[in-house]
Amino acid sequence: MSARLELRLLQAVVAIACCVPLLIGGEGVLHGPAFLGHPPVIPRDLDSHFRYVSGIFLGVGIAFATCIPDVADKGPRFRLLGALIVAGGLSRLVSLASVGAPSVGHRFGLAMELGVVPLLMLWQARVARRQAR
Repeated sequence: MSARLELRLLQAVVAIACCVPLLIGGEGVLHGPAFLGHPPVIPRDLDSHFRYVSGIFLGVGIAFATCIPDVADKGPRFRLLGALIVAGGLSRLVSLASVGAPSVGHRFGLAMELGVVPLLMLWQARVARRQAR
């Protein structure tokens, strides 16, 4: 595969992957934890914290999206953002071990956080090395 084609494929995959934090983060900011289908009585502090974390997730999605045009040159930013997502995935893993398996959507998130994002980080590094030559 040519270096240019690989770069374009990485850009496309990152763009698709960005949809998760952009959509879910945005939904969490706008609707709080109620969009998860839990009881309508949610303590204000939990709602506040949930929306705060959702805002961070939304911001990470926006930051990842800014990497797309020059993804081969955005290694440090890409790795930092990826590390934040992996840290969140490890935290979700603590929850899984402590209180049990979450819903399918959250298991999908866990797979993205501890599987897809690390693979994207490795792929970005590979593309950056190829572009540098």
